Amino acid sequence: MPDLAVILPAAGVSIRFGKDKLSESLDGVSVLDRSIQAFAKREDVKLVIVAGRETVSGERVISVSGGANRAQSVLYGLRAIPDNIEWVAIHDAARPLVSQELIDRTFAAALKYGAAAPAMPVNLTVKEVAGELPAQVQRTVPRQNLYALQTPQIMRRTDLIQAFKKCPLPLNQITDDLQLIELIGLPAWLVRGEDRNLKITTTIDLKFAEIFLKISASITTCSREARKRCVRTTTGHQAIASGKLGQGVSFTSFNHTDAPVSLSDSA
Repeated sequence: MPDLAVILPAAGVSIRFGKDKLSESLDGVSVLDRSIQAFAKREDVKLVIVAGRETVSGERVISVSGGANRAQSVLYGLRAIPDNIEWVAIHDAARPLVSQELIDRTFAAALKYGAAAPAMPVNLTVKEVAGELPAQVQRTVPRQNLYALQTPQIMRRTDLIQAFKKCPLPLNQITDDLQLIELIGLPAWLVRGEDRNLKITTTIDLKFAEIFLKISASITTCSREARKRCVRTTTGHQAIASGKLGQGVSFTSFNHTDAPVSLSDSA
């Protein structure tokens, strides 16, 4: 993969959460640190920029001041990226559970199409109204082609620079980064997102994130135990078939992944 810089907008005041959500602990690691680590450990990421109110530093991690809105924070982060880095990813600092597979999938689509972001299909019925509730329903919006955006949103650094320069809207009306690309007529593509890539907005979201972590840890533990059992079972079967049972036969060709392994398939 080409070199990538990552901007984490982190200047929000967490009004709906009630306190600084980015400093909240998630299994012993803060929400912000989890988001940073998801990218800082990657070989293709050369720089992680946290655009917020507090100073953060580390290997390949720097801080810049955040702006009055998300787009302004992204712009401040964009100005800190050196010219030799071609690609930039913008990721919500409050999405601490982004997976490496999702980053890879999004980056691959961006490389192919120019800009990409993960998204999830909208499963709820969406009604359009005029003004704030209570209000009369104007229409029901067909949802079969509606997708809720996630991050990271990845694009060429130079395209994003041009998008900011040519943006026809006030920056406080820009709600995501692909919108900037769309507004100057460049293609933007979506890839399948992940349920676990949730954004921490309320305390309930933090509880859901804790549940996802526990489930992930449980699956990993079960997978490891299943692989051990599968190796032992397969080794025994091969030894019996070859007449070498009890002669120290080892099995080395078991191709495992982190996905759970069905024990019934190996019996």
